Amino acid sequence: MKKLFFAGLLCITFTASASDDIQQLKEELKKQQEIINQLQEKVKELQKQQEITEETKQKLNQLHQSQIDKLLSNPFSQAKFVPDISLIMDFSYVSRNLTDVTYKAVNIPGFNHGLFHSHGGNSEAPYNAERGFNFNYSELYISQAVDPYFDLVGIFHLGEGSFEIDEGYFRTKSLPFNLQLKGGKFYSKFGRLNEQHHHVWDFVDAPLIYRAVFGEHNLLEKGAQLTWLAPTPFYLMFGVEVFQGDNENNFNRNGFLVPNTNPINTTPTDYLKISDTKKPNLYTFFIKPSFDIGNLSILGGFSYAEGKTRIDHLEDETPHALTGTTKIYGLDLTVRYSIDSYRYITWQSEYIHRNFDGVRYGYDNANNLITSFLDKKQAGFYSQLVYKFDQRWRVGARYDLINKNDVFVNNTDSNQPDNLYKYSFMIDFLPSEFSRIRLQYNCDRSLFLDGERKPNNEIILQFNMAIGAHGAHGF
Repeated sequence: MKKLFFAGLLCITFTASASDDIQQLKEELKKQQEIINQLQEKVKELQKQQEITEETKQKLNQLHQSQIDKLLSNPFSQAKFVPDISLIMDFSYVSRNLTDVTYKAVNIPGFNHGLFHSHGGNSEAPYNAERGFNFNYSELYISQAVDPYFDLVGIFHLGEGSFEIDEGYFRTKSLPFNLQLKGGKFYSKFGRLNEQHHHVWDFVDAPLIYRAVFGEHNLLEKGAQLTWLAPTPFYLMFGVEVFQGDNENNFNRNGFLVPNTNPINTTPTDYLKISDTKKPNLYTFFIKPSFDIGNLSILGGFSYAEGKTRIDHLEDETPHALTGTTKIYGLDLTVRYSIDSYRYITWQSEYIHRNFDGVRYGYDNANNLITSFLDKKQAGFYSQLVYKFDQRWRVGARYDLINKNDVFVNNTDSNQPDNLYKYSFMIDFLPSEFSRIRLQYNCDRSLFLDGERKPNNEIILQFNMAIGAHGAHGF
């Protein structure tokens, strides 16, 4: 009897305990169901938002397409034809030991009559011409794609009292076989530095050999250029150019009259006619290979230019004129080692050799015309090193030398000086990609006046700034 009692008591206890557990499970299931319901509501809300987003996207796409259709339906819409426009200005402060009067009169013997002398259409003084403050130039750059076949570029040079087209050319974009045609007025691709604009230079002024051979405005001509990019594993470009040949230091194409007596001291009675050259008058050829070895980039080049020469100096204090043929050879090499994304070291050098073979027309002490055979063999080079040691700072040094200046008149050496050299040191600071402040020192021993060397020591503080959109410069 007792056993049955205890068994019944145990069964009642177990049943009561099981009933409590079932009740807890029900409550727990109820809570889980509430959580599930909340999650389902959130899923529905997110789905609704997704539907709204997709609808918004569709509406935006429809709106965008309608705008495109509107533009296409209006071929005269100006929004499609807004070109890249930029304005670049260059200022400087100059301190030099030569007076302005002396600096305007000096020359590089055997090469030119003076830094301010001009026989062509551009008679502006060289940059940094005066002691004190100088407004060197303002350059307006405009470029835009004409259509899928051509780009058009206009670069205008604005001086204090002048406005001229520095460059104006078209360039093809879709010729077959990696060919590209360029036509108009532009800087020749001769050498390394010639086609670069002043604000791209690593130094304030052009190297000595450039100023001596090409003058203040480099080889800037009207004509056409055809280049071919070879299908090689490294960069290899071949190019030819055909120009009118207007460079006043070497070519020129217009004939002139040579008086039979000195026009400064007499009244000529007869003239010798020098005919125009065949036009076009100047032909150039160049090869430019480039390749990379790790962080080292190497760019080389060989250039050649040839044209007929017509130079009229008959209005000078010592009147004379030249006719003949000029040939110019150039070699250039640029090596750049990139240390990291900001720092690099660049070594750049060019060698230029000029041959002139022709006739010189001058006058003797009795004012009579003299015709002489003239032969010039002149050459020089520059070598520069630039180190960018910080994101905004660079330093550099350049050495210029004219080591050959052989000028023969009737096979007789005229004994022109050939030890013409110049040292330059610079440091520049770039507050941004659009401005540069540069300090440069020049020790120039290439200038002469009345047969006497005129040492020129100068310090130039340059400010160069740009606004607007400007195409990237090549390496």
